[in-house]
Amino acid sequence: QVQLVASGGGLVQPGGSLRLSCAASISIFNINTMGWYRQAPGKERELVAAITTGGSVNYADSVEGRFTISRDSAKNTVYLQMDSLKPEDTAVYFCNARGILTTSGWRPHNYWGQGTMVTVSS
Repeated sequence: QVQLVASGGGLVQPGGSLRLSCAASISIFNINTMGWYRQAPGKERELVAAITTGGSVNYADSVEGRFTISRDSAKNTVYLQMDSLKPEDTAVYFCNARGILTTSGWRPHNYWGQGTMVTVSS
């Protein structure tokens, strides 16, 4: 089982920045894809950004150019740097790990962190 601990949420003003962290209990190179999702009130959970073991990244159109996903393998941690924040970025952000390398090979397991609240307001 993979444990994910998300942190870094908080209250920021429009135009401000915030960096979210997701610490995994295993090497992130044993996780096929790590990503950040968010869910705003009344909306479905949506993918914000994702990064694979090979370093490929993917962003939602609404955040591309403002958000950056990155990783620190030594810390088993993935980050989401959020710049130029807008009120519409307000949501609970969830860390996700999908596809785990086990002693029996890759398995399609899916794990979620606890979520961290991001509020963008003046």
